[in-house]
Amino acid sequence: MASKLWDKKIQVDSDIERYTIGKDAEMDMYLASYDVLGSMAHATMLEHVGLLSNDDLQALLKGLRSIYKEIEKGNFKIEDGVEDIHSQVELMLGEVGKKLHSGRSRNDQVLVDLKLFTRAKIQELVASVNDLFETLIAQSNLYKDVLMPGYTHLQIAMPSSFGLWFAAYAESLVDDMQLLLSAYKISNRNPLGSAAGYGNSFPLDRQLTTDLLGFDSMDYNVIYAQMGRGKTERIVANALASVAATLSKLAFDSCMFTSQNFGFMKLAPQYTTGSSIMPHKKNPDVFELTRAKCNKIQGIPTQITLITNNLPSGYFRDLQIIKEIYLPMFDELMDCVEMVRNMMEKVSVNKSILEDSKYDLIFSVEEVNRLTLSGVSFRDAYKQIGLAIEDGKFKPNKEIHHTHAGSIGNLCNDKIQSLMSSLLAEFPFERVESAEKQLIND
Repeated sequence: MASKLWDKKIQVDSDIERYTIGKDAEMDMYLASYDVLGSMAHATMLEHVGLLSNDDLQALLKGLRSIYKEIEKGNFKIEDGVEDIHSQVELMLGEVGKKLHSGRSRNDQVLVDLKLFTRAKIQELVASVNDLFETLIAQSNLYKDVLMPGYTHLQIAMPSSFGLWFAAYAESLVDDMQLLLSAYKISNRNPLGSAAGYGNSFPLDRQLTTDLLGFDSMDYNVIYAQMGRGKTERIVANALASVAATLSKLAFDSCMFTSQNFGFMKLAPQYTTGSSIMPHKKNPDVFELTRAKCNKIQGIPTQITLITNNLPSGYFRDLQIIKEIYLPMFDELMDCVEMVRNMMEKVSVNKSILEDSKYDLIFSVEEVNRLTLSGVSFRDAYKQIGLAIEDGKFKPNKEIHHTHAGSIGNLCNDKIQSLMSSLLAEFPFERVESAEKQLIND
């Protein structure tokens, strides 16, 4: 069995070892490539401040780049008896690897790993969310003139349209993107150099590692850098939960609208599932699972809060447990976003919903407004139409003339797209990618 980096020739009880390590090795595989990136920057900085020779630096960088390529190929693993990703990388570097840990702790190593992982995953999610956004806008524009009933209290209320419905979820994603941008900015700050949370007596150049890794700035105060563990994950999880909330609501609508009782939409047959006993069934299982998965994701910020909310400053092993719920959530949400985009792209809509007389009453407000425009007070017009409805004498005029911003006749989809574009432009993805490529390829 490999020795621990902190080994002092004391044999730890095997049950204690199993319990404290937990799922760390499994979770650390999410962080492997980012741990190597952080080590490249740290080694470069150590040479810059005179703590490594250039020969040592070149040997470390060569080894780290080799490990990075193995990770990218899927050939890397944390060996049995090796405690975590940090230990595995250091041990693989051989004798020169023993010099790499000067000026840092595993505490700030995992902090930078999490920051690098998070910003990379947010970048992937942003692209996927934007693809869904564009699909919803395209469907909104395609079906902008197809009317459908709007509901309050699940009772028919007023005329709506598929143009409004699709674009409503598109604009919801704009707000979600604003939260993702904030989460990205908080993630894109460098904690390296905080060590165990109290800095270091070595003359570290924290600005250099900040620049090498493409961070916007550093987490300046070393205690706060450590306090950011858990807080950053909670903030990011809240941003992801916001996307999940949008998808969950969309999934509920879609399940309801595709049922025979509504018949507003049809799913592509290849995106439905069947029944073992009922040959006619075409079930919206994708939307049902999306709803459940997204509701689960919305609970993750609360779980992180409960793990961290009574911890004082400083590092505690409690924080290890956050990895188990935080790291996998990105891929699960990405899967949901991509499935919903596929479903929305192939969905077909019923273009004659409002021909059914059971929806006639949704045009009552239109009649109230017409009377008001003719000079009748709104309250008298409301009473007049209300009495006609009660007496069974209401006859709807189904011509709709909504022209104000954001209404059936003026969707403002171009404005919504402009909002999304302005947010996307604020993500510094190109600069970050350039910094990482330079570390990997130099």
